[in-house]
Amino acid sequence: MNYSTIGRHVAAALSMATAMLALTPVARADDPPPPPEHTWLGKGQGGLLVSSGNSVSESLNAKLDLARIDGNWKNVVYVGGLYGKSSGILNGERLEGRYELDRKISDDLYGFGALAATKDLFSGFNYQANAAAGLGIKIINSAATKLDAQLGIGYQRLQTQQLDKNAVGEVIGRINGPVEGGVIGTAGLNFEHSFTASTKLLDKLLVTAGSLNTLVANDLALQVNMSDRLALSIGYGIRDNSKPAAGVKKLDQVETINIVYSIK
Repeated sequence: MNYSTIGRHVAAALSMATAMLALTPVARADDPPPPPEHTWLGKGQGGLLVSSGNSVSESLNAKLDLARIDGNWKNVVYVGGLYGKSSGILNGERLEGRYELDRKISDDLYGFGALAATKDLFSGFNYQANAAAGLGIKIINSAATKLDAQLGIGYQRLQTQQLDKNAVGEVIGRINGPVEGGVIGTAGLNFEHSFTASTKLLDKLLVTAGSLNTLVANDLALQVNMSDRLALSIGYGIRDNSKPAAGVKKLDQVETINIVYSIK
């Protein structure tokens, strides 16, 4: 299995975080109160950017994160998408979704099963989809800081897609490769730290590693509350594929400025 440089760093960071749990006891005095049950909580966010001058560009992105706790069970739903044009040429269109079901084992340990799919017209893949199951652990769970880690194993299906472009860079054709499948390993980190009552840093990392492709997806954001329900978020996201179709860049980067609405 060939890992990208980013993938190797992520695996090392995850191993270090897990080792920290065994070496350093986590203080429980400032544990936050448990979230309410039987209620969908989360946030929706979106942003639109239009620029003009020597070149004209426009981009739109939206995300929805929801979670619901019912006793020892937790449902987690994520849907995200983006759309972008530059000088009238479409250069970004992605839709991704993930559903996860967690089962509490102890205060800090849980099992999970997850389904995920991505349709990205400019990634070098027609689609990527996978199912995985494994264990998650709460490494830090205080009122100010939260850090969760996950490790799992599953199965992946994907289809590469070669892009045919004209002289100005517009995609005029797409050639799909064969549909392939294989075993994968998954790793994830969810981090949240509140600097003040109104300012927090969030980072969500998910690695899907297999012989067909290794996808590293990371979303980092700084969020500042403007009211009880509204916040401003400045974010930076990457999607790194180790084996896209020929002629497609491995790394895709997105910067966002979004309005966030809390659902509670």
